[in-house]
Amino acid sequence: MIYQTADAYLKAPRKAVALFGMSGTGKTRIASMLREAGDWFHYSVDYRIGTRYMGEHIADNFKRAAMQVPFLRELLMSDSVYITSNLTFENLAPLSTYLGKPGDSDKGGIPFDAYLERQRQHRSAEIAATLDAIPFVARANDLYGYPHFLCDTSGSLCEIVDPDDEKDPVLTELTRHVLLVQIRGTEADADELAARFDRAPKPMYYPEEFLKASWMGYRNAHGVPDHRVDPDDFIRWGFRQLLTRRLPRYDAIAENWGVTVPAADLAKVSTPIEFDALIADAINQSIA
Repeated sequence: MIYQTADAYLKAPRKAVALFGMSGTGKTRIASMLREAGDWFHYSVDYRIGTRYMGEHIADNFKRAAMQVPFLRELLMSDSVYITSNLTFENLAPLSTYLGKPGDSDKGGIPFDAYLERQRQHRSAEIAATLDAIPFVARANDLYGYPHFLCDTSGSLCEIVDPDDEKDPVLTELTRHVLLVQIRGTEADADELAARFDRAPKPMYYPEEFLKASWMGYRNAHGVPDHRVDPDDFIRWGFRQLLTRRLPRYDAIAENWGVTVPAADLAKVSTPIEFDALIADAINQSIA
């Protein structure tokens, strides 16, 4: 770790932290609080993915839909309108919409092969966007004048690294520049996340082999061909399996590469001072 003791972290003139964990554990809330306090630069991996690496894919997807409408097609062909996404730290819907859901087109699905290709694009983009955090550590201070840096990682960080490989290229580079901090939820948090997802299923990133196995398993269990799969039912079916897969991978990243703070403790944090105290305590526990 870049901070060998809690005291070293607290006295660092330029702190650099990367938060990771399952969605809904408070990463973005804390990042926004620190940013608004004025001393922390907020780097969002998901935002970087959707703007720097997949922005053109997202815009083309909008244009493809618009080209089906004669009125909009004419305006697009004459360069009379400009279509782009309004992706923000808090609103990642354009990225999610592009990733889509596989299955029946009459229910909003896309062909599985197209879905798989978009998943591959996301993986490449997430690796690049995560590594881009490294130059932003210096850029945040040199260009924008922020003394401290916080990286809000994607919920699928655990899918693009091997936490048990001491030479993992992403984790090796990342931990040379930032302190990795897991926001660890409980089983109750996982249940609530699954229930929330069930109410409003949204596109997700899945590792390719897991995705293929899940797709085959769902089709066999329900006896339906690719083009008849209910998109929302499929991703509901696979989400809890994905969550179960991810939790131990998050734990392994924290054990081998960083520290852990409970999501319940993070939820009580409302100031940068409280945040620093929580991180310092996590460092103490990791070296005890």
